Amino acid sequence: MYFKSIKITNFRNYETLSLDLHKGINILYGKNAQGKTNLLESIYVLGLTKSHRDFIDHDLIKNGEKNASIEGVLKKDLFPTTMKINISQYDKKLELDNTRITKHSLYLSKANIIIFYPDDLELIKGSPTIRRRYLNLEISQLDSSYYVILNDFRKILKMRNDYLKKISNLEYYDTNYLEVLNKYYVDKAYMLFKMRKKFIERMNEYNKKIFETLSQIPNFHLVYKSSFDLTLTDEKEIKEAFMKKMEHVFLTEKKLKMTLLGPHREDFMFYTDDIDLKKYGSQGQQRMAVIAIKLSEIEIFKKYKNVTPILLLDDVFSELDKRKKNNLLKYIKKSVQTIITTTDLTTIHKKIKENAKLIEIENGKIKHIEEVKTNGRKK
Repeated sequence: MYFKSIKITNFRNYETLSLDLHKGINILYGKNAQGKTNLLESIYVLGLTKSHRDFIDHDLIKNGEKNASIEGVLKKDLFPTTMKINISQYDKKLELDNTRITKHSLYLSKANIIIFYPDDLELIKGSPTIRRRYLNLEISQLDSSYYVILNDFRKILKMRNDYLKKISNLEYYDTNYLEVLNKYYVDKAYMLFKMRKKFIERMNEYNKKIFETLSQIPNFHLVYKSSFDLTLTDEKEIKEAFMKKMEHVFLTEKKLKMTLLGPHREDFMFYTDDIDLKKYGSQGQQRMAVIAIKLSEIEIFKKYKNVTPILLLDDVFSELDKRKKNNLLKYIKKSVQTIITTTDLTTIHKKIKENAKLIEIENGKIKHIEEVKTNGRKK
């Protein structure tokens, strides 16, 4: 899978830009604040409909403009797919092959994108909300049904919270209605729990080896934290145990007017052996841990979806020493479309540059391009 071309209009600091991309390695280079990261971000937004660094869609629109658009030709199967997203001050419109798409799950199933950028360290350092958002985005790419289930869960969670607010000061209320809410809530919560748990397990199939290759530190793994009982395997028993927990905290929920158990409270942690990297890991170890889980996703997509995702690396090499750079090189292959940003080409290994399309960005425009020939030499 790769984007053959991309065209953007009024996105961030870009007025217009059209660019053909190499199906292997592409390097965007130039000074700071020229638009390299913005271009990388546009590819991410095109594939996943959201920015990896901004929660407010209209902030993506160029100052002084009312709309922005991103369009790209995706090569995945025998036939290319044209993907397009239009962003206004009020909404987003999605298109596949010039046909309006209203189901986000259908659109999200097309392009699979993995990104690493400096603020990804917040995956370890930051709040559980950041880690849950990461899980939601990545699993939705693997399985479009997850996005549908997640939306259903959010609806029933809101309904339950609204009812808790309504009955918070009441001694008598409709217990039958609450039982129906609880049953539906547990069913949807269990589905999300099961899919998240499976995703973490799949990542751990690859995390240990990748992290050890990158950092020479063994036994790296993710630990899943859930209000569901991880020691049980039978679905009925898991749901019954969860329902008992809900009964136990109900009076507290009623008082606080909110649901205290479920996927909206789950988390996962980063460990080497029994060492919590959030508390005791160095910044270098934390960086390698985040890179490791992102690289493990490539293997997951290849094994379980039979596709090779697109890899976006935003200024990764400048933060790594020579040994870690060389170790990371093993995972940057010509078979994976990789788009790298850097302010300094000398931080990129010679082998990478020889097989990469080099694109110089200056003030929201393409200043210079060096293509890749079949023998790896530039022209």
